[in-house]
Amino acid sequence: MSRISVRGFAVASATAVTTVGAVVGVAAGGQQQGSSDPIEATAADSTLLADIPAGQQAVAQTASLTQQADVQSTAADAEARKSAEESARKQAAKDAKAKKAAADKAAAEKLAKEREAKEKKEVASRSATRDSSSFPQQASYTISEVQAMARQIVPSGQFQCFSNIVDHESTWNYKATNPSSGAYGLVQALPAGKMASAGADWQTNPATQIKWGLNYMNERYGSPCDAWSFWQANGHY
Repeated sequence: MSRISVRGFAVASATAVTTVGAVVGVAAGGQQQGSSDPIEATAADSTLLADIPAGQQAVAQTASLTQQADVQSTAADAEARKSAEESARKQAAKDAKAKKAAADKAAAEKLAKEREAKEKKEVASRSATRDSSSFPQQASYTISEVQAMARQIVPSGQFQCFSNIVDHESTWNYKATNPSSGAYGLVQALPAGKMASAGADWQTNPATQIKWGLNYMNERYGSPCDAWSFWQANGHY
């Protein structure tokens, strides 16, 4: 059998040197001294693989392979952890971007709704500036005349909603009175005297009642259509 030094075996497996060296300490029980050849000196210091019994050689080689596998496994684990951390970082950045986009969209939608509500009120307010003095005074008014007044006071886009409420509250009778509650007029104001804020002639002038009713719907609900939506859900407004 040829004598192969442990240093030579290390060419195939660097890890094996340490393991074989440990085995050598048990198998050889000592070191060779005095060699003048550097290679032989190294071999003397390390002990030759051939000097180790066959069973112990297998143990040494198995230990070397196990160590190599452990090193490779550790490296693979580190690479997997690095990859997972990078994926997590990218996903976190993606989630943050999506969250910000959703928040920006919600803020924009809220702003648009607020602007729309404000514009509604401004339009309604401008349309309601025409007071009862703009209409000639009459001793009485027909339903058609009262509705014509309402069309001139209530914004066109809100008129149908306003009309729906008046239909249910008074059927366009500006003198309608609820005997139980005392509610009065086209929009059944309660108490009736609240309509005095729109004009002293609130009892006899449909235009004054329309103006008060429109202002009430705008201030309490946002618009006649919002008031009508509430009426539909609750049976009153």
